[in-house]
Amino acid sequence: MLLRRYEMPWRRAFEAYGGAGWLIAALYFAALPLIGSVPPPAAVSLAAGCLLMGLRRLTQAVRVLRLRSALAGRRIQVIAPQDLERLYADRAQVFLGFGFEWRPVHAQRLYELSKINYRDFIVPRWLQFALGQGANAQPDAEIGLPYIHGVEPTEQPLFRPLQNFEGGTLLVGTTQSGKGVALANLITQAVRRGDVVIVIDPKNSRRLKRVVERACADYRDADTFMEFHPAFPERGVRLDFTFNWQKPTEIASRIQAIMPPDTAGAFSAFGWDAVNVVVQGLVELEERPNLIKLTKYIEGGIEPVLEMSLRRFYERLLGNAWRDQQEMRRLLHEAHKGNIRRPSEAASADLLAFVAYYEHHVAQNQRSKVLDAQVRTFRHNREHYQKITANLLPVLSMLTSGDLGRSLSPDPFDADDIRPIMNFEKIERGGHVLYMCLDALPDPSVASAIGALALADQAARAGMRYNLGAYQRISLFVDEVANVINQPLIEILNKGAESGIFATCAMQTLADLARRLGSEDAARMALGNLNNLIALRTKDRPTQDFVVETFGKTAIHTVRVGLSHGADAHLGDFSSSYSTQLTESFEEVVPADMLGKLPNLQYFASVSGGRIIKGRFPIIDPDAGPASPKRIP
Repeated sequence: MLLRRYEMPWRRAFEAYGGAGWLIAALYFAALPLIGSVPPPAAVSLAAGCLLMGLRRLTQAVRVLRLRSALAGRRIQVIAPQDLERLYADRAQVFLGFGFEWRPVHAQRLYELSKINYRDFIVPRWLQFALGQGANAQPDAEIGLPYIHGVEPTEQPLFRPLQNFEGGTLLVGTTQSGKGVALANLITQAVRRGDVVIVIDPKNSRRLKRVVERACADYRDADTFMEFHPAFPERGVRLDFTFNWQKPTEIASRIQAIMPPDTAGAFSAFGWDAVNVVVQGLVELEERPNLIKLTKYIEGGIEPVLEMSLRRFYERLLGNAWRDQQEMRRLLHEAHKGNIRRPSEAASADLLAFVAYYEHHVAQNQRSKVLDAQVRTFRHNREHYQKITANLLPVLSMLTSGDLGRSLSPDPFDADDIRPIMNFEKIERGGHVLYMCLDALPDPSVASAIGALALADQAARAGMRYNLGAYQRISLFVDEVANVINQPLIEILNKGAESGIFATCAMQTLADLARRLGSEDAARMALGNLNNLIALRTKDRPTQDFVVETFGKTAIHTVRVGLSHGADAHLGDFSSSYSTQLTESFEEVVPADMLGKLPNLQYFASVSGGRIIKGRFPIIDPDAGPASPKRIP
């Protein structure tokens, strides 16, 4: 049984010699009746039998030659958006390029190729054209080994059901291996489906943005595409990441998500509390919190918020004539004379009196928890307060300086700024496509903070959608995920499918993610939330091991041939033996080292719960052909 399952196509097509011999025999038997040596019925029968055997052998030879011809691989393919539209007819399917399902026979062929020089078995170019594969062969100048895709001579468009991608998709590959092209294919399909699309691109890929713009021009309204770029704020939109919330504490949690981690967690916890105190105070004053206000009152002091809050509190508690209360008038007199200790230079004399009255003359059951927190912050030692908010203030300063501050903390009453003010709820309701360029090359710290804050806001929005139970599908694409990953993104990957978020994350190596999250175990835990894996060329060994672990193992057969001979002491005595042994062992479905030899745009993937495919993505040329008429999904 094992012998029937084993094949060795990487050899000369010996069947062609046998086929030629059978055809010569057929011609010979066909000619015998002409010389009269054999009766015609017998000669025709013999000729027909030889012809059938010849055709059978030649068919076997052509099969071997086609397999060997496929070792030349497939060249990079460039298609127009219209071509992708024709391929992607069913919007309930996801197009994954061209390729084939990876089966044990392909793994067997790949292991056999690793033992030989594949160039010795590539057929001549003329024969490649004769077999219909010469025009598509991979040029020698292209990166990668062509035979990896060539273990299967036929390929077809690859489709998987859209619902299989609810659990998230990981796209892994080294620099220039084709992650941007893969994202361009997936984003174009999401735009055509009518999804709300959010693209977070730390490095600002011009080609990817051009593809997204072309897709919006083909399938959406004119105002669908929106761009955000920190270096070019004038041509984009303003984003308010503190607009959507159900509880004021959510804003503090978003700011905490972008703070650098500390070992004990004490600084992070105090930073959360500092933000929460300001947010709660602004909400009580019926002011909408934003990043600029938070920075102002955390860095400059809580005093203005506390004074306004106490004024409102006394109006409600004591009436409009609250300043005429005897004890209040006394405290105001003492404060203006300087008899009350001033905890900070920002505290006015009125505030000192208001706080003293609140602490000594307001009953516990009449006090407000929001005011209690503000008074506690007011009384805190200023020098110590600045030390324990040292992790928080640099992050807020980065996000509120210059033009970036006006872009992330938009003022709706600024008549001179005509840029649209957007938030994730408006983007979702309008069915927009948002392309966020983070500009990570010149300013990685700011880029990381913006991306992390956007993901924290999106996670909060996902929670609202989950609570409401009604939602429009959102396709979230995060390139270079190691630059921006945080706990909110992990929550999106873990629970986002229930709120209709289809997440696709791209990264280069597992080590990048481990450095961001603190350990390889934490990185693997985060990646464990992604159900689908697409692996392009990967050079990092730990990343390769992670990929092949996901793919699993299969049975690989190995033939061992033994030949021995010897002569005895007596003249003429000679002995020899020949043995063949077929063994089976379980090896990786895809050898780890092959991941580092993949050509550009080619990949191995585990999708739909373990289905292994070998494919290649085509390049979408956004400038090929005119824009299609609008097709609103």
